[in-house]
Amino acid sequence: MPHENDSTAMTDAALSRRRFTGAATQVGTEVSINFGSSLAGLVIPVVGSFVVVAVRQLVMLVVVLPVYRPKRAELTWARLWPALALGVVLAVMNVSFYEAVHLIGLGTAATIEFLGPLAIALATSRRWLDGVCAVAGGLGVVLLIAPGTSDAAAIDPWGVALALTSAATWAMYILLTRRVAVGLPGLEGVTVASIVSLLLLVPFAIATFDASAFDWTVVLLLLGVGVLSSALPYSLDTFILRRIPPRLYSIITSFGPVIAAIFGWLVLAETFTLVEVLAIAIVCGAAGTAIATQRDRPKSDLEQTAEGMA
Repeated sequence: MPHENDSTAMTDAALSRRRFTGAATQVGTEVSINFGSSLAGLVIPVVGSFVVVAVRQLVMLVVVLPVYRPKRAELTWARLWPALALGVVLAVMNVSFYEAVHLIGLGTAATIEFLGPLAIALATSRRWLDGVCAVAGGLGVVLLIAPGTSDAAAIDPWGVALALTSAATWAMYILLTRRVAVGLPGLEGVTVASIVSLLLLVPFAIATFDASAFDWTVVLLLLGVGVLSSALPYSLDTFILRRIPPRLYSIITSFGPVIAAIFGWLVLAETFTLVEVLAIAIVCGAAGTAIATQRDRPKSDLEQTAEGMA
């Protein structure tokens, strides 16, 4: 019996270490994504959003394309349409978000954008607590952008509209990613989506391309955006999700606007009033509460065993 207890304790300790490693890695990816977004905020005024997003997608393809080996028989519309749609959504989501960052700042844009995943978390719920979280999230955004409650008197309405577009497409991205994950193995869906996104962006990037604006600093910033915001996070997602449950993953993600605001302050010299800080905290708190209190579907013995072996 003591031997069995020791084995159980060792197993629990190993699972705890795996979970801690996964959670710490995801915190790192959130830092990476938002640091990349702050670098995008530096370079967008120089080369434009389309060029930034096109380079980001190109860097992503350099990472994932070598492992993509499609068979011609598998390239059917019925099989690939979710990935094709994901590519369109990916292009719109990234361009609208980066342009919103340029117009209204990283902290504000990231907070408004987070209404997308918050809406997904609340969409199928009938709990009163989720209703409270929805109201709180909306109140947080109103506090952030409404004239008279902060420095938002001069906030750009087009920037807000673009941030809301990014929120809506992020929600679509979540739904399509689930569909792609079920229908296409490994990184195949992400690779197809990245190719479609890049093909859509290239004409706009070429049309807005200004060779005189480029120097080595701009090139390094663009590469930094691609690596930090796409290549590194995407390549680590599988590692992370094998070690932490989706709920914990979502909870950590819900603090993204706070991290974005910090990098907006550090890198882009953005300033926030007390009301704006409170607004960002309210949105993050509403999202974290809604996600953390969701009830999990009971797992079968087989699922629990598979999770332990992952």
